[in-house]
Amino acid sequence: MIRYRIKVATINELPKNLGKTVKIGSLELALFRLANGEIRAIENRCPHKGGVLAEGMISGEHVYCPMHDWKINLLDGKVQAPDIGCVKTYETEILNEDVIVIL
Repeated sequence: MIRYRIKVATINELPKNLGKTVKIGSLELALFRLANGEIRAIENRCPHKGGVLAEGMISGEHVYCPMHDWKINLLDGKVQAPDIGCVKTYETEILNEDVIVIL
């Protein structure tokens, strides 16, 4: 499998605990810098009603959808019960000051 590494931001462009929408071709991601400094990338649409997850509130390793408050884990993309569903997650890495998403 071919994996692509794409620069999507610099670390300074990502304030802690706020999301950023990133587009790679037709793919739209939500990029987050957590309080512990880790970077997480997930698809940018809630599986419930398509809410823009980059606009959601961050708490620890979760984002809350801004439309209906669904809680989504940023590590595995799973929605917290009793709700069901998941979003795709993407690997990230930091190279110097660059934030890289691996597709």
